[in-house]
Amino acid sequence: MAPIRLVIADDHAVVRTGLKLLLDAEEGFTVVAEAGEIDTTKRMVAAHRPDVLVLDLNMPGPPSLPAIPELAERTAVVVLTMQNDPAFARQALQSGALAYVLKEAADAELVGAVRAAADGRTYLNPQLGARMAAAPPPPEGPPDDLTERELEILRLIALGHTNAEIGGRLYLSVRTIESHRAHIQQKTRRSSRAELVRYALDHGLLGG
Repeated sequence: MAPIRLVIADDHAVVRTGLKLLLDAEEGFTVVAEAGEIDTTKRMVAAHRPDVLVLDLNMPGPPSLPAIPELAERTAVVVLTMQNDPAFARQALQSGALAYVLKEAADAELVGAVRAAADGRTYLNPQLGARMAAAPPPPEGPPDDLTERELEILRLIALGHTNAEIGGRLYLSVRTIESHRAHIQQKTRRSSRAELVRYALDHGLLGG
């Protein structure tokens, strides 16, 4: 049988080295490339056309989660992350990832998850799966009378963009973005970035 060819995407070199040792030691696995942020990951996947991509969600630069649909068209995506929130797992799987493994369980679960993904099967960390099943599904669309523009800005805030970056993307002044952000915080009753990210995840605003 041909080996399962893998790309590892994680911003920590030590983690990549450990994952490479773990995966290369497995019979029938070969790591063909590594990446430390999402743009390089896309290039490595396009160049090497691996069977499986092992993808960290928390890398610097552009966020990983919105890139999953594009990556999943080229390869099987196995998310390997410290994010143990069921909302992240649900979003990743809905976006096209085949497996979701927590880093704390990588030694025990990653090899099986990679094999499952290479076969086109899904794998979800069992404890996370149980929590996901118990959690209520996200409501249809956001409440709180958010406008389309406010939704757009909320998505960009949740994806890690600064007010200046959002203004540049939407051709609006920073002051206008700040005003919209204040309205979003008032309507959603959330103040910090972390709370806004949580709100966006809970309402399924980061898909696609």
